[in-house]
Amino acid sequence: MASEFDLIQRYFTRNTPQALLGVGDDAALIKPSAGMELAISTDILVAGTHFFADTDAYKLGWKTLAVNLSDMAAMGSKPRWATLGLALPEINEEWLAKFSEGFFACAETFGVDLIGGDTTRGPLTLSVQIMGEVPAGKAIRRDNAKIGDEIWVSGELGTAALALAVLQNKIALSESEMSIYRLALEQPEPKVHLGIALRDIANSMIDISDGLLADLGHILKRSKVAAHIHLEQLPTCNYVSHHLHEKPIHKLVLAGGDDYELCFTAPKSQHAKILEISQELTLPISCIGNIIAATDGDFSSTVYNQQHQIIDIKETGFDHFA
Repeated sequence: MASEFDLIQRYFTRNTPQALLGVGDDAALIKPSAGMELAISTDILVAGTHFFADTDAYKLGWKTLAVNLSDMAAMGSKPRWATLGLALPEINEEWLAKFSEGFFACAETFGVDLIGGDTTRGPLTLSVQIMGEVPAGKAIRRDNAKIGDEIWVSGELGTAALALAVLQNKIALSESEMSIYRLALEQPEPKVHLGIALRDIANSMIDISDGLLADLGHILKRSKVAAHIHLEQLPTCNYVSHHLHEKPIHKLVLAGGDDYELCFTAPKSQHAKILEISQELTLPISCIGNIIAATDGDFSSTVYNQQHQIIDIKETGFDHFA
């Protein structure tokens, strides 16, 4: 039977041109570029909580890295290095081959070196530490949203949550429809290039992993402001847009999570420039509301429908300990 070190050598050891020393020693060695600050983040994916245990291994490998790249995108950081921790219930070399193929496909797409990690026996758990670079003083943080800023989001909201609802038999869709929406859930595309393009434009930014209202809420709380959101301005897929008047669909779009799109705020003076970036990247970017002053310490979002009525939604997003 293959040992832990055999598995690392066979499936997770590749050339690391961006590192001084990669996989194979007690620690990796990296050298940040001159004038750059390091951005570092960690995410853990657990079978049964973040993904179904029978998820396609290639797509899971891709997503394991992609969700971390999304954190880099949200800081305006260029991702460069990653480490990978794997807890495996058993050695399944066919699964490992597909998982590593998907992981490295994502890594190569975005120019990331896997420089180390660890494996152990246990419930299927995937942990990545991602490291990137951003010019000194240029990181886009959560705590700088300004009153009067417009609020923008990239891509579509609620598509991944829709696919999950179908898999949980809460919504019925045809197989052809589901094949399109399922990709958003299982193989998200991190918006790294958009994050970098927004370095001198956005005042604040976050990636949408737990749901729009929950994640935007982090910006509002850190910046001590509030927000107005217009439901009809939210970018959605065809199914969701056709059912946007239904309350269960409100939850998918506003609190569904797993979107891995970017939500950011920027001055109105940057409106035209943001639309230019949208065209250059061939990526939809939609203005969905604006930042307002908070009243009595209420740093939250108010969501309005097309009739300018307030939509009451109790669940704002996913919480592991709720």
